Order: sequence, then C-alpha cells, then structure tokens
Amino acid sequence: MKAIKYFSFGIASMLAFSACSDQFLQDKKNYDQVGAEVYNDYDGANGRLNDLYGWCLPTTSTMSWKYPACGLSDNASQSTEEYAGFSVFVNPENILSSDNSTSTSVPDYFMGTSNNIQEAVYGRIRNINDFLRGIESSSLTETQKGVLMGQAYFFRAWCYYNLVKWYGGVPLVKEVLEPVESNYTPRSTTKETIEFILEDLETAAALLADETTDGGWKDGANYGRITSGTALALKGRVLLLWASPIFNRGNDKSRWTVAYNEMREDLSTINACGYGLYSSGSDVNGSDFAKIFTQIGKTNNREAVFFTLYNTTVILTGIDDAAKNNTWERMIRPDNTGGNGASPSSMIINLFPMADGKVPAEANNYTKLQTSDFALDTDYPFMNRDPRFYRTFSFPGFRWAYNGDASLHDAHNPSDGPNYTLWSYVWYTEESQQGNPESGNSYGADNLGAGSTYSNSIIVRKKSDDLDVNGSPLYVYNPSGWKSGAGPFYSAAPLIELRYAEVLLNLAEAACGAGDVPAALGYLNQVRQRAGVPDRTTADFIGDVQAACMSAILYERQIEFAFEGKRFDDMRRWMLFDGGEGQGTLKSSWALTGWDGNTCTWLGFKALNGQRREKIQYRTADRYGLGKAQWDGDPLLDGGGVRPAGVNLNSTTLADDLANLKTWYQDNLAVKTQKGDGRDSQHNDLYIKFQPFYYLLGFSSGVQNQNKQLEQTIGWGDYNKGGAPGTFDPLAE
Repeated sequence: MKAIKYFSFGIASMLAFSACSDQFLQDKKNYDQVGAEVYNDYDGANGRLNDLYGWCLPTTSTMSWKYPACGLSDNASQSTEEYAGFSVFVNPENILSSDNSTSTSVPDYFMGTSNNIQEAVYGRIRNINDFLRGIESSSLTETQKGVLMGQAYFFRAWCYYNLVKWYGGVPLVKEVLEPVESNYTPRSTTKETIEFILEDLETAAALLADETTDGGWKDGANYGRITSGTALALKGRVLLLWASPIFNRGNDKSRWTVAYNEMREDLSTINACGYGLYSSGSDVNGSDFAKIFTQIGKTNNREAVFFTLYNTTVILTGIDDAAKNNTWERMIRPDNTGGNGASPSSMIINLFPMADGKVPAEANNYTKLQTSDFALDTDYPFMNRDPRFYRTFSFPGFRWAYNGDASLHDAHNPSDGPNYTLWSYVWYTEESQQGNPESGNSYGADNLGAGSTYSNSIIVRKKSDDLDVNGSPLYVYNPSGWKSGAGPFYSAAPLIELRYAEVLLNLAEAACGAGDVPAALGYLNQVRQRAGVPDRTTADFIGDVQAACMSAILYERQIEFAFEGKRFDDMRRWMLFDGGEGQGTLKSSWALTGWDGNTCTWLGFKALNGQRREKIQYRTADRYGLGKAQWDGDPLLDGGGVRPAGVNLNSTTLADDLANLKTWYQDNLAVKTQKGDGRDSQHNDLYIKFQPFYYLLGFSSGVQNQNKQLEQTIGWGDYNKGGAPGTFDPLAE
C-alpha cells in the first residue's frame, strides 16, 4: 500500500470522562505536535489516548467509512427490511462499479480523506501505532503502560474489524510507517486479518484485566472506557463473522466450535466486568427495553458494553469543540417537536412478532418457525404485538412525551411536551391525490406540514428518551437551537454500539452452529425473557432443528436490534439477499457447499431480493372531505371529529386502550399504502436487487489511485490495470 502523505498529527484531546457529569467532554487540551516526552507523563499519555477515543468511537451519524451504521436511514439500514427507498446496494437500476467518475461508484469504506491523518482510516491506525510505540518506549510503570496500551490495542482491532467485514483481507500496518513510496504493505489474507484482530483483542483483555474484571473500572471517572469485557465481546463478534457463510462457504464446523468454546469461556470475564441484561425490576409493557438506551453508569446500565458518551453542551458555531451531543433524538422525533422523523417500512412493522413472541403468519419470512396464534391485522398492526413493538414504533394516537415546548419555536406546534401525543395522520387537498400511492401532496396534522415527510404515518421511536419512561431525561430542550438547524434536543444519551443482549445472541448463534441447540436456546431465551415473551422450544421449529434454531436466532436479532444498525451486517454475513446464488460465477470455489448450497433455503428465510418495501399512511376518512394546505386545515377536526386521549404505553389496560384506538381509526381514518421503494419512469414497481459481488466490496478508483499497488477484489474492476478484473481472493487462505 502506498503510504498516505500526512503532514501533521493534528492531535486534540476530544474526550474527558466523568460519570453522568455535565463536564463530560468539556475539558479541551491541545496535544498538537507531541514529542516522545509526552508519553513519560501519565496525564499527557492519557490525553493522547483520549484523542484516539475521540476519533474512533462510533457516532450517531449515517454510516460512512469511519463509523458503523447506528440505525438511521443510510446505505446500510435502507438495504434491509427496516426502511423503504432503494439504497445504492439494492437499487436494481444502478449497478455499482469501481469507477469513481460515475454516479454509481462503490462507496469508499476503506480510505476516507487521504490528506488528513484523523479523517483517514489508516491515519487513525497510524496514530494508534504511534501511541503504542510511544508508550512502550516511555518511562511509565509497566502497570501504567498496560492500562494505556490495552485500550489502544482495542481500537486498532476496532478499526481493522470495520475494514475486514467489508473487504476481507486488508493491508495490516502494525507499526508507524514513514510516508515514502517504498513503504508498501500488501493485502493480507482474510484469515491473517481476522487472527490479527483477535490477537489485539486478547492482548487488550489481558492488559485491562486487573483494572476492569472486578465489576468494571475501579475509578468511576473512567466509566465509558474500554474494559476486558468490551474487548472479549467484540472478539465474539469477530469470531462469529469468521464462522458465518460470507467467509465460511463450506460450513466448516470447526470454526463454529472454536467460536462457541472461546465465547463461552470469555463470558465469565465479560460478566466479571459488571455487564448483564438491563432490568429495572418493574417492567411495564416493555419499558425496560426502552430504558436500556437512557441509563448511564455501570450500576445503572449493565447492558452497555461498548458505547459512546455525550454531553448536553449547546453547540456554539466555530468555537465550541467540547459540544458532543447525541443527535438521535432530534433525528427521529417528529417535525413538530424539533426532529426530522424516521419512517419505517411496512415490511419491518409486519415482521415484528405477535404477543406470543412468534412470527405473524401473514408476514412470514421464516418458514421453519411456527407462526403465531394471533392474527395480524395489517391495516391496524399495533394490535397484540411483542412488547418491543411498542417501544420501537409510534403510531397516530400514541403518547410520546418529552420535556419541552415546541410552540416556543412555532406557535402552531403542540405546546405541551409532557403530554405530547403523536397525530401523524394526513389529509389531501385534491381528491385525485387521495388514492395515488406516489403522491406527496398531503398535509400532516398538528403542523407536521406539507409534502412527503409524513407520507408514512408511523415513526421510529426506538432508543428515544421517552419522558413516560425516563422522568429525568438526558437532554436539554433548547427551542432556539431550531433556528441553527441543529434541532432543540441536545442529548447526553449514550450511543450503545455493542450491548449484552448481543453478547448472548452471538453466543447463541455460535452454539447453534457448533450443534449445541439446547445451549443456544438457553442464551436466546434470556433475551426473550427480558423482552417479556415466551421461551423458544424445539416445538416452535419446523423441519431440521439446527436450521430452525439458527433461523430463530437471526429473527430474534432482527427484532431485538431493529434500528440499531446491525441488520445489514447480519444479512451480509448470512447472504440473506439471495442465499448465495451467483457466488460460483464470481469464482467457482466461492460457491456455497454448506447449508445445502443456499443459506436462505436452509434457514427457511425468504430472500430479500425480488421483494418491495412499502409504507403505511393514515389519512382522514372520506366522510370528512378534503382539507386545506395549512396548519389549521384539518378536515377531521373541522368536521366535528374528536381525538381520543393518547395511548400511554405504561398503561395497565394497554390492550383495551389499543382496541379503542383501532375503533377510532376505523371510524375516522382511511388506510392507504404509500410507495416505498422506487418505480421506473413508467411508474412500474421495481424490486430489490443486491448483486452477488456486493457481499465483498472492491475499492473505488479513487482509493486505487492513491494506492497504486493495492490489489483489487475479485468481481470488481482494477483501476490500476485498466479496468481488468480484480484478482484478490478474500476467501483464499
């Protein structure tokens, strides 16, 4: 790999850790142009380490080369059942290529901004290597060195994990390279890359053991830092990736067995760091599931294993580098509270389990699992659902309280935040538009406004800081922030990248792959018990028990981690877009020989390719007529319609309340299917198409232009060889 030419380190301390403190992230120190002497002082070395945290921790942004998906409607989540609208990976009309000069160039998750050491992935790795070299050569005590280096080894592994999951083997730069042409590092094999990541994680876990395996960091001010348990939890994710069909085409059972044995052994250390499933002891209709994302502190939230802490400092343009807000709340809250609104597809809404924890028969993508005894009403899908459903989606007539007053920004917005009820139904001003699934000419109730923002009346509420759940919200509501375009929610809610439920479901998957179905069910059912749904048993399975068990685990992951940015990785790992069809045409040895040659068939899962995702809209009933294109133009209210009290999800009579809301819908609203995925120029439906060579990405020509000797992945054109087919085999050992 041609070394990227960096001109300065640009070091600034971005993080200062304190548990549940308004001072979190506010101490800003300058570590630019550091020399070797900085590592001889523990505070100076720790400041340099904090800089690595600042650049490497996940954020609440859309997926990019430097950050994983967090659940917003980006290229990852919009390629799954969660959001409608074609992403670049599933658009049937545009096939990606490595040609950077075209509008269909493959996204770059490899390099980033090549002339900025902080904004390029190998720049970050170089900083980590420089830190490790500096600490190793310092005069610090061996104990101090171990604590600092353990955290850095984790982040090096984290950087490489975010490369290997896309590309397979990548260049492994293990030390600081000088920016000269001769410093070329070729791509390692995927196996070598995986082994290197695992080695770094095991080293990190060992170095941090004394400090963190007695309930976590002894000093509470270090809450949020990496622990031995964090390292081993990520190790489990990496082992699972290596055992999965994307890299294990023949279903080599030894990979599953190694993963299972090591993850099972590592669980005791993860537990010793204080991690576990969150439970308040007073769960009401899934309230514990909602609380996971709004609890801070190792005694308050055992679930958070790897996460980013934020503060509520108001951003002052250009000068306030300490302001690090979690933007999730402002992204998903409805417009009339200061958010952007996030609209799920009807596919994911219908796929959620019914109240008995089983897949609905009416939307069964999992044919090896027994379906629910409850019937799904796709027009009113909020009836009789898994408790997690209500904490994931918000419908018209659902309370969604917050601590604020949106009318201070716009007098027409609802003013009573603590009693806010979402009324996201729409009306039309032209009769010809009412039945048109492509029409965005609707107007949303309660000043939600005109256009297509609320063409889907259902909104994602997952991870929201709901005032009915958390009476001491982690945000400051600042209506003046609306004017700056940032939105009024300045939130200190943590972003959890890896939580204990995933540790259990990763272990369940490894156990199932290794053939230990009873153990797999045991881990799976711990998550289901917290969710408030019945345990899985083999009586739920149809056909091959191992295949059905694996299907049940993947289904549970889909529900438990919905809108957390995990589904796309799972779909790629298991090749759920097409079951692996067409892999043999890329290279004969790539064809699946395990899983009966097709993962979807083996799992009993309906491949996503060839399907469409639509949206659900609730509009005013015909008897109310048309409305006006203005905030007070609601024909339902003008026509004498009366809204009921908002459904409180903490109610002890929730089932009856929802039944009453359904009756109100039937009397006052009409159900409309709204276009989700694209149509062609003739308005014909288009269908999801994930190409076989997308599972293992190639490099864009922009990346290859900066790295003249970088070998291209099979299935992608090699810019440095005139567009000839790539030759690097991510599956070769």
